[in-house]
Amino acid sequence: MTSSPGSVSQVRECGLKLARWAKDGSTPLIMAGHVTKDGNLAGPRVLEHMVDVVLYMEGESLSAYRIVRGVKNRFGSTNEVGMFEMAADGLKQVDDASRALISQRREGAVGSAVFPVLEGSRPLMLEIQALASPSFLSVPRRVGNGVDYNRLLMLVAVLSRRIGLSLANQDIIVNVVGGLNVQEPASDLAVCLAIASSLRNTALPADLVALGEVGLSGELRNVPQTDRRLDEAARLGFSRCLMPAGSGDRQPEGDGIRILRAGTVRQALSLCFPRGQVADPAMAADESPDSSS
Repeated sequence: MTSSPGSVSQVRECGLKLARWAKDGSTPLIMAGHVTKDGNLAGPRVLEHMVDVVLYMEGESLSAYRIVRGVKNRFGSTNEVGMFEMAADGLKQVDDASRALISQRREGAVGSAVFPVLEGSRPLMLEIQALASPSFLSVPRRVGNGVDYNRLLMLVAVLSRRIGLSLANQDIIVNVVGGLNVQEPASDLAVCLAIASSLRNTALPADLVALGEVGLSGELRNVPQTDRRLDEAARLGFSRCLMPAGSGDRQPEGDGIRILRAGTVRQALSLCFPRGQVADPAMAADESPDSSS
């Protein structure tokens, strides 16, 4: 090709020749590339349209875990992910990813909440940690590792305005253990509970998991595929799940997990923290939670 290296025409012609060679010889061909800081494929993306399967490997540089996620597959579903651990002799498959991610969770830890996330079609149990510390800056810091920064700002605003938690003079740091990134809004309730737990210096129940999307008025909204998340939580020994009122038709009898339902974040905090541990006047209001089973 007369064009410069890395041009669209050169990448397209090289990709066509490689694909033709692989198909003529029935030979699997793997081409490795790299992504930019924004997560997009570096260089022309014409190559993604020519291949049969596109896989992305995700993970923090300092974390041992890597997730292989399919974004294109002409011969199957892209709803499956693979989780691996980087060892001295290469990547090793993680047989029980959920148990590995929460294996170092300390019972009774303040500012810790467990949340069942869906990676593709696989439920994973993640620990979300939060730290609320008095700030000596004029503008308190908000730090989110593994969570969307703008989403974190929204949740802090809801806790301050709708619930009445005193967060205006607090540095808020939220971290997803394991180096994974959580994008789905179903983690909102777990983030709120972790922040409230750190602010009150009171641990959440060790057998509790939480899931639910938080709205701007403080209401809890339903999340998809709750049955699959509950099955994973029950398999790992969790006995209670706090979720939005009316989400799912699952009955707790015989499932090994008790369902606690709340319509608002205020009601969810009232279910998690006994009245004697509530210090904020806004939380001490006599508001009965929705029916729990």
